[in-house]
Amino acid sequence: MKALLLKQYMELELAELPQPEIGANDVLVRVRACGICGSDVHGLDGSTGRRIPPLVMGHEAAGVIAETGREVKGWKAGDRVTFDSTVSCGRCHFCRRGEINLCDQRQVLGVSCGDYRRHGAFAEYVAVPANILYRLPDSLSFDHAAMIEAVSIAVHAVNLTPRALGDTAAVVGSGMIGQLTIQAAKAAGFGRVLAIDIDDAKLAAARTAGADETFNSKTCDAAAEVAARTGGRGADAVLEAVGATEPIRTAIACARKGGTVTLIGNIAPKIELPLQQVVTRQIRLQGSCASSGEYPVCIELLSSGAIRVDTMISARTPLGDAPAWFDRLYRHEPNLMKVIVQP
Repeated sequence: MKALLLKQYMELELAELPQPEIGANDVLVRVRACGICGSDVHGLDGSTGRRIPPLVMGHEAAGVIAETGREVKGWKAGDRVTFDSTVSCGRCHFCRRGEINLCDQRQVLGVSCGDYRRHGAFAEYVAVPANILYRLPDSLSFDHAAMIEAVSIAVHAVNLTPRALGDTAAVVGSGMIGQLTIQAAKAAGFGRVLAIDIDDAKLAAARTAGADETFNSKTCDAAAEVAARTGGRGADAVLEAVGATEPIRTAIACARKGGTVTLIGNIAPKIELPLQQVVTRQIRLQGSCASSGEYPVCIELLSSGAIRVDTMISARTPLGDAPAWFDRLYRHEPNLMKVIVQP
């Protein structure tokens, strides 16, 4: 089969690789669409430490079942499917609690981190366990289905965040995950959603995604603006979708006393934390990891139009042209967001 191989750092090659073998409880999926994630782009230069070559990356995918293992029940060749990016064991303490994203044996498709190597979906075929499959309705395109993994990250973060009907949420970071988080917060019942970023183009996209007001923290005091619109209190909940010191400082400053800051972004391994603000204002600070069983509701949200992803897809490309698109994403080409690879 043809696959996009990270041969070494900064070198992607269209390669001919053996078709994956499947175990008794696995399925072989013919990949129809796979999104290029920011983590894949960061993996290109080795900065994450989680894409050690040689590796086929890719974990935001959808396709059609080509073959099923002998023990697989309820699935057949020809079924339209997507699958979780996280491979969970289903047996450990956390899996039994339904916290599959915290599985003790957790692996991620398209990741090689020293502990394991699991080839992903920038290929004609990918093998996955049947227990992470989800059925797709005919009305949902494969391109949009490849966005479900990203949608699930936003939905999971909102699900983790305490809220009452009509509360005000602020979302720091208006990239793709931020825009999806805005939509998920609206769907979850937040009365107002405010968006904060340092890029006016991203803030315009945030308004398209449903943000009630937007603030550029480079040109204004975002925390003061949020306070002015909440009776001087601050936002009931803040969701941070960048993962670096300054946006996290902004998120904490925007939260009301007793509020919650949910951290989604994860681009910096260490940050400086304004600890006294967190402690003396009794702010709940929590991380949100991947997703944990939210795929069915995400499929419904996309199918119903409650969450829209069409404006976020910047381009579609065959495997052979994908390295050039990786390069453009790596160089942070303006207004380039999600690129869908179609093997």
